[in-house]
Amino acid sequence: HAKMATIPLGFNIDSPRWDQSTFLGRLKHFLNITDPRTVLVPEEELDRAKALVEGCRAGVLPPGSSQEQLLYAKKLYDSAFHPDSGEKMNFIGRMSFQVPGGMAITGCMLQFYRTVPAVVFWQWVNQSFNAFVNYTNRNAASPISLRQIGVAYVTATGAALATAVGLNLYTKRAPPLLARWVPFAAVAAANCVNIPMMRQQEIINGITVTDENNNELGRSRRAAVKGIAQVVLSRITMAAPGMIILPIIMERLEKFTFMQRIRVLHGPLQVLLCGGFLLFMVPAACALFPQRCSLALADLELELHDSIVAKHGDKVPYVYFNKGL
Repeated sequence: HAKMATIPLGFNIDSPRWDQSTFLGRLKHFLNITDPRTVLVPEEELDRAKALVEGCRAGVLPPGSSQEQLLYAKKLYDSAFHPDSGEKMNFIGRMSFQVPGGMAITGCMLQFYRTVPAVVFWQWVNQSFNAFVNYTNRNAASPISLRQIGVAYVTATGAALATAVGLNLYTKRAPPLLARWVPFAAVAAANCVNIPMMRQQEIINGITVTDENNNELGRSRRAAVKGIAQVVLSRITMAAPGMIILPIIMERLEKFTFMQRIRVLHGPLQVLLCGGFLLFMVPAACALFPQRCSLALADLELELHDSIVAKHGDKVPYVYFNKGL
């Protein structure tokens, strides 16, 4: 009992600190786990955090562990380890790397939009980054082959480039602001292709759905489609404010004489401003929908619906699943 003395009775490390049924609760949760400062935490500290979280789950804790230490360990664990598999995620794919990685790439896409080679290069960089993130944050219960990853990557990059280059040529005669919005159109189009392609196994084979007590009920393709559609919407929302509002700001600023003198600083300025937008938009977009997604029994495939009703009667009105990020 001495070991557990500092842990309050009824403390469960896996129950969220904030109410996940409200947007504000989810926003606080994602502000916590997408905190870019966790990217700088050394590997050994992440491994210690994982050991502490797993120890707490098993009820075995080092003497003197406080609740604050446990909550910080859980923050690090959530930021660096996959929720399904518990494996350490690659550095680039972590949600905590979205702000530093995303601000650099988005800033460059918004700065270098005038020439076709620049558009092609930065859209390719962005899709490579997205492919990493989508693969890292997939529903880990659905394995994907290297060939499928390759096809998804090529298709999404193709969609982004076709949109960007096509619109870039089309907006040559349009108002300058429209040309600045081309990168956002390309990013939105690519997200609609990249995420479903990268997670196609979930759509083909379905994902595991459970009752509210986490008892497995079967696999559902409709659940996968709902989860992936929500992720696509979240990712587009994540990019939208920075990529829509920032071009308007830059268009106004570039009319000033002092801005024309410091052209070399326009790129770094856009990167910094993108960072400002993403600091808030990454957690806000992740929080749009509950991570533990639900689907009414009536909306499931007929076969799965019938098998659940046969086993449980009307005791399971909704099924639940992890939608991924």
